[in-house]
Amino acid sequence: MATPVEKPKHLTNPRRAFVKRNGKKLVRKIAKFQSGQSKVPDTPKIANDHFPFLKDFTENWETIQAEAREVLKFRDAIPTFHEVSPDQYRLSTENNWKTFVLFGFGQRLEKNAALAPKTSDILEKVPNLQTAMFSILAPGYHIPAHKGVTKGILRSHLGLIIPKDREQCRIRVDDTITPWKEGEIFVFDDTYEHEVWNDTDEERVILLFDFDRPMKLGGRVLNKTFLNIMKLTAFYQDPKKNLQTAEERLEAAIKQADANMEAMSDPAS
Repeated sequence: MATPVEKPKHLTNPRRAFVKRNGKKLVRKIAKFQSGQSKVPDTPKIANDHFPFLKDFTENWETIQAEAREVLKFRDAIPTFHEVSPDQYRLSTENNWKTFVLFGFGQRLEKNAALAPKTSDILEKVPNLQTAMFSILAPGYHIPAHKGVTKGILRSHLGLIIPKDREQCRIRVDDTITPWKEGEIFVFDDTYEHEVWNDTDEERVILLFDFDRPMKLGGRVLNKTFLNIMKLTAFYQDPKKNLQTAEERLEAAIKQADANMEAMSDPAS
């Protein structure tokens, strides 16, 4: 059994706790309005035909998979989810859930994107993209049931590297269980309770990305306002700072690997 991550001390800050507590109340109040403003069904999973841009991912999934495999060569330098976002310490333990972020809060991480350029270019075409990452789940790991922050954002998963016993590598969204499959993509509303199991002895890798829910004008204005407010808080500022550190760490690992290869090929060495 994985050892739980101890709650970071800075998360016990009274001001942070106040913002989190009242933020949850605000989210619950606006969720009903967002549902009424939605141009797509307010259901746990949402049919792909509502999102024409998903076709680019299914048509190019093998290219995306190949870039993910290149990134995995530097697995040890890829941060865990809780290293990027300390608030996720209950969901991410030890080295069980790693995240290679390509876009964070709408911004392209250029150093990381350079390692997966074709994937990043396809992601650029997603309307109102918020976050995108290669999500790497260790064998035998279970992500406990949890809920996302806002109905204003939807989440998509594209299967890239899936264990052979794929039925044992799955996600539950509300009461629907879906095993991942290489090359298949689906969209869900992560404000519904969801949890993940990888009950296999193999690693699971997917492309995970979030984008704005298609909504009427009022919903779009509210969502933009809400996200702008979030960017003023530690829930945005901490991951932003940590992503920069993670990019620098990975860049250093790549330079070291290149130097090692050069030394090995140097006839004089």
